[in-house]
Amino acid sequence: MDFNLNEDQRIFCNAVQALAERHLSAGALQRAHSGDYPWDVARLFSENGLIGITVDEADGGVGGKLMDAVLAIEQVASVCPRSADVVQAGNFGAIRVLAQFGSPAQKEKYLTPLLKGAGVISVAMTEPGAGSAVTELTTTATPDGEGFRVNGSKVFTTHGVHATVFLVYLRFGPGVGGIGSVLIPRTAEGFNFGQRSRFLSGEDWNALYFDNVFVPKEDVVLGPGGFKKQISAFNVERLGNSARSLALGRHAFTLARAHALTREQFGRPLCDFQGLQWKFANMKIALDSAQLLLYRAATNADRGFPSPEETAIAKAACNRAGFDAANESMQIMGGMGYSEETLVEYCFRRTRGWMIAGGTTEILLNRIAEHVFDRTFSQRPPRVEARPA
Repeated sequence: MDFNLNEDQRIFCNAVQALAERHLSAGALQRAHSGDYPWDVARLFSENGLIGITVDEADGGVGGKLMDAVLAIEQVASVCPRSADVVQAGNFGAIRVLAQFGSPAQKEKYLTPLLKGAGVISVAMTEPGAGSAVTELTTTATPDGEGFRVNGSKVFTTHGVHATVFLVYLRFGPGVGGIGSVLIPRTAEGFNFGQRSRFLSGEDWNALYFDNVFVPKEDVVLGPGGFKKQISAFNVERLGNSARSLALGRHAFTLARAHALTREQFGRPLCDFQGLQWKFANMKIALDSAQLLLYRAATNADRGFPSPEETAIAKAACNRAGFDAANESMQIMGGMGYSEETLVEYCFRRTRGWMIAGGTTEILLNRIAEHVFDRTFSQRPPRVEARPA
């Protein structure tokens, strides 16, 4: 068992780090507080093979591994945390579902511009009444001639304000077996957007409304019975969430460490105080431990079907370690950490959100417990049998 990166991985990390420092370092703070999608970064990453790392070469991608995408997120986030989102959007989640399960025509129409950095795809999954209980979604696809009519609504869509196409989770029929997904471009007739709102992270979102939107049958990605495939891709998406959580925690940790070495109080640098030494030691333990769990999940997913247990453990650990590191770093840096003059407060806000997005930490603990006891624990109340009159 080798806990070190191999030679190819080290070369890759060094190359990505150098690219980020050369092109992204100067505007990192401004980019973090911009409400626009960083299209210039998307084009840069496309030109340098950081979008589509996990997509097969036959489909226009790099043909690399999930672990490569995780490493790319780490290196980019160490320089520009905001730009790590572009790596995530270009390798995990909806783009991976499209690359894995999409038809050749769908890939030509939708995947090609995404790989060129000319578009971004958003997952439209969460609904007002279906969050963690995703199987309770009510958006429907009703047959109509050579396609379907989609009706319903979605909320909390990451990149939804800027997305050019949406991967919409919906139901073709009742039950889990009736759930599938379709592709709907932003310009589709009957596709409307609600008023913009904003997360604590600073990212904008708006509600999506589907009013009898026609979807041709060739834009169906997974029809009835596709739910398990979609969830398998969602498990992989959690690796992107985990990698960013951990990477932004490390970014805050690095800033706080530099501050502790140079900032003096009572005639001594902050790092001389034992109370702060212990904070850094505990952060280091948590960050390194979470990284090993993330690497295990990513490496094993590259070898076969992603493990729901390992991805859940990795995300829970990375969410906690990343947020705790950002939170402690803010405390260590005091007013400067709390100010928008540094990226610590940005890392704090972003890592907090990832404890909700992609599966809440509580839901992850439920899933982990199911593997511990080798049984399913239903969150629904027991059914009450009707008594005979």
